[in-house]
Amino acid sequence: MSEPTAGVVLPVRRPGPPYPVVIGLLVLLLGGAVTVAVAAGSVALPVGQVWGILLHHLHPALAEPTWTPVRETIVMDVRLPRVVLAGAIGAGLSVCGMALQALVRNPLADPMLLGVSSGAGVGAVTVVVFGLSVFGAFSLPIAAFLGALAALVAVYFLARSGGRMTTVRLVLAGVAMAEVLSAVASFLVVTSNDPHKTQAAVRWMLGGLAGTTWTVVWIPVVAVLAGTVALVGVSRPLNLLLAGEEAAASLGLDVHRFRAALFVLVAMMIGTIVAVSGAIGFVGLIMPHVVRLLIGADHRRALPATALLGAAFLIVADLTARTLIAPEEIPVGIITALVGGPFFLWLMRRRSK
Repeated sequence: MSEPTAGVVLPVRRPGPPYPVVIGLLVLLLGGAVTVAVAAGSVALPVGQVWGILLHHLHPALAEPTWTPVRETIVMDVRLPRVVLAGAIGAGLSVCGMALQALVRNPLADPMLLGVSSGAGVGAVTVVVFGLSVFGAFSLPIAAFLGALAALVAVYFLARSGGRMTTVRLVLAGVAMAEVLSAVASFLVVTSNDPHKTQAAVRWMLGGLAGTTWTVVWIPVVAVLAGTVALVGVSRPLNLLLAGEEAAASLGLDVHRFRAALFVLVAMMIGTIVAVSGAIGFVGLIMPHVVRLLIGADHRRALPATALLGAAFLIVADLTARTLIAPEEIPVGIITALVGGPFFLWLMRRRSK
């Protein structure tokens, strides 16, 4: 069920629970996903013991230590940083997808479908293959950010013709850009003379969160938190864009300047995320649509809910990826693609009616 709004098809919100109830349920969902993801693995841990370890680290008086040091290491140094990173990446991709859909006024916009993740990939692979370290530990995120920004700007101008941008043109431009940039990244890998760097680049291109440590978690977490707060702060201009550029401009919004600033912000977030996880697709496509069905399209309400749902979704997807055929591990991007591919086709058919 949908209604057209100045070129954007928005789902009509059906009567449902109040907003605070929805947010409360999403918080519970996220808490449950975190608990299960930390408890499950090659060494299964009781849920009560997981929370005991977490509470003991918050304050020693909150829980009496009755576990072995090995189990504490598994929770605090192996599983928890991976779960935190998965949550941050899921939240970041989801809010970026929602922002992109408003900025280009197209419900099919997604960081991977628009080639933004592939642009970030080229930047990151360039750093890995050539061993660049101009900016030290920040070289990979900065290169990924520049690649993401260049890809996003290129797709936007390729899809825009005569001041208008159609869904088909945007998707085709994004898919073409993603394919070209993926080919560039593959070319860089296969022409590398260093087998160790080639192996590192290939492992990164497959995506996944294996081997996550606390040292790599804080950068994407800070970027996602800051970016999400900034997006919530510009919820009103994002809502205005849904009514069309002319209507937004008539209400005092400098559309071109606002759109350019948001492109930079989204590219920064995507570049930081892709730098640590590789390309993970469809999260930014699915979550915004699900949230709009639950609570409507108002970005002031939808962005926080999207972040919570996206975090819970990717934590569960990563848990599936590392336990489905254990001890082997599937790249989490395969799991999200298996879910997102059919969803994308359904969305295409829905828009064609």
